[in-house]
Amino acid sequence: MEDTKKICSCFGHREIQLTEKLYATTTAAIMRAIKQGCRVFFFGGFGEFDRLCYQIVTKLRQENPAWELQRVFCVTSEYYLRKKYRYFKNEDYEDVIYLTPSFTGWYKAIYYRNCAMIDNSAVVIFYAEERKDSGAYKAYKYAKKSKDKQIVNLWNEP
Repeated sequence: MEDTKKICSCFGHREIQLTEKLYATTTAAIMRAIKQGCRVFFFGGFGEFDRLCYQIVTKLRQENPAWELQRVFCVTSEYYLRKKYRYFKNEDYEDVIYLTPSFTGWYKAIYYRNCAMIDNSAVVIFYAEERKDSGAYKAYKYAKKSKDKQIVNLWNEP
């Protein structure tokens, strides 16, 4: 992205137990990212945790227009920039972008898109349990290799 605003990405499991506590800790993590200068939020949109983060950012955007928060959907293929994508409506986001080169295989494309989202982010918020078959956990392991990112895993929050 050409913009110099800090970016925050959100990743989590497709299915979560949505509780008041998780809503509150996720809101607090997003607010910390905003206080650190994040104004752009990347979403991949494939699960309940992604939807939770999207809803919180949308609410904060509506309540605080001066913050100029941007919601960006990151597609897994350039193809989806030209064709209607079934997981989101363009009007629900300020931008739709493609960050990575084309790869074959659906799961592999998601993984490399997630890596590109992480690479472009200053802050990455996760809700990822340690499960070897979990895409969210694989993204978390990738993010932990970076020394210049703030990584938050709400799965571990007390």
